[in-house]
Amino acid sequence: MTAYLIADIAIRDPQRYEEYKQKVPALIARHGGEYLVRGGTHEVLEGAWQPTRLVLFRFPSRAAIKAFMADPEYQPLAALRHVVADSSLVAVDGL
Repeated sequence: MTAYLIADIAIRDPQRYEEYKQKVPALIARHGGEYLVRGGTHEVLEGAWQPTRLVLFRFPSRAAIKAFMADPEYQPLAALRHVVADSSLVAVDGL
């Protein structure tokens, strides 16, 4: 079942975040993922959530998302993201 990964990322260090942005796409693709939204302009229509930078990915399954997140090559990049940005990630199954 298709699954989606939603990321809300508040970047604190844009220069160092560029390294993350450059290296992560290949790993996402390796796990069957693709970008659907990558930091485009957004508008809150209802509610109190005030996302900063939204990124939306489609993966073949939630297992593929978890495999991406657990990939040993992704670990140093995840650590970098934790240093240069505040982020919230949510996985959701599609229809």
